Amino acid sequence: MAAIGRFQKGNEIFHAKVVDGELYRVVGDVFSSQSFERKPIPFKGVRTLVPVEPSKIIAVGLNYADHARETGKALPKEPLIWFKAPSSLLPDNGKIEIPYPDHRVDYEAELAIVIGRRGRNIAPAAASRYIFGYTAAQDITDRTIQNAESQWARAKSFDTFTPLGPYIETKLDPRNLTIQQFQNGELRQNSNTSQMVFDCFHLVSFIS
Repeated sequence: MAAIGRFQKGNEIFHAKVVDGELYRVVGDVFSSQSFERKPIPFKGVRTLVPVEPSKIIAVGLNYADHARETGKALPKEPLIWFKAPSSLLPDNGKIEIPYPDHRVDYEAELAIVIGRRGRNIAPAAASRYIFGYTAAQDITDRTIQNAESQWARAKSFDTFTPLGPYIETKLDPRNLTIQQFQNGELRQNSNTSQMVFDCFHLVSFIS
């Protein structure tokens, strides 16, 4: 398993592999390079950023069978997708800002797929070749706005409403991963990607 993060030291921003508390800088482009500098960089004085800066964030709704049952909604016949603004990204340990404190705001732990190469009309069987890795994400939603509008984007795209990272795991089987959410030490969400209505490979194919 390789954990890849994006970091800042001084004015320099770089990707690196995280091994035993040390950083090994990626040589070249993170999505095409398989090599790392041999000399490690200590974490001291290094800031952890969001692991990737995507051109777009495509989210999928009602994709966990257990969650759909909790809401009393029927399982979707095809993936229910919407877009979140990249400006909503927040690095690990960042502070979530609630623009309307009197609104109901919810959170959901998610598995994020990081695409590593361009593709179109990708077959499910070929999808893994386009996936760079996976990381943890939060989908923060202003339910008051969401319930008042037909579109979901505004309710989910406020600044800081998509915490992401800290690292991209490049060698994971996405079909059997535990997804948990804790709030102040209390387990509030507990599911598994085996509960997905449409698995990661199907989603990549559908969205492409």
